[in-house]
Amino acid sequence: MGRAFEFRKARKMKRWSAMSKAFTRIGKDIVMAVKEGGPDPASNSRLRAVIQNAKSVNMPKDNVERAIKKASDKTQGDYKEVIFEGYAPHGIAVLVETATDNNTRTVANVRSYFNKCDGSLGTSGSVVFMFDHTCNFRIKADGLDPEEIELEFIDYGAEEVFADEDGILIYAPFESFGAIQAALEEKNIEILSSGFERIPQVTKELSAEEAADVEKLLEKLEEDDDVQYVYHTMQETE
Repeated sequence: MGRAFEFRKARKMKRWSAMSKAFTRIGKDIVMAVKEGGPDPASNSRLRAVIQNAKSVNMPKDNVERAIKKASDKTQGDYKEVIFEGYAPHGIAVLVETATDNNTRTVANVRSYFNKCDGSLGTSGSVVFMFDHTCNFRIKADGLDPEEIELEFIDYGAEEVFADEDGILIYAPFESFGAIQAALEEKNIEILSSGFERIPQVTKELSAEEAADVEKLLEKLEEDDDVQYVYHTMQETE
């Protein structure tokens, strides 16, 4: 199995499990999708993907419809996607994806977390090259063979396909998202969820004490409402 499989396996029982945080993140994704392509999922592929993700974390349909309506209101501000790069203690690279309506606040908060936890906020481009920017799709496994799916979707950019108890996962480079989404829809293969991840090219093993130092920073970052995702090069333990 490749790096995407190992990354997903290690992360599975870790972060991103808090439903309130998932709902906040998806709410912002809906606003950005509607502002970019309008409120109709039939003609807005990004919004279709976000609605599938909302369903996958059991976000109530009313919440989704309310978020779409709110995003359609011209008085609703848009969110800007901003990436922060830096280092946690013990040389662990950290990449933070945010969606903010107040960049000044977000910069100040993120910088304070790095400073308080003995890390250092870097400049743009300082660690992003250490991660592969990927897209992924989870599809229903009903009667489908992962090997056949891999062969079928290799021409659309698929690099890694594997099954778990929740379905079949397809991983590909970031820029292949549109082609794979269109092909899955065309072939009437149900997409359960989809998204983007930054997979570290190399991870570093730390002692339990060192890992605890890094976790302090990761937790502070993840608790911030402006933060969507946090990636790092620390080797995850199961």
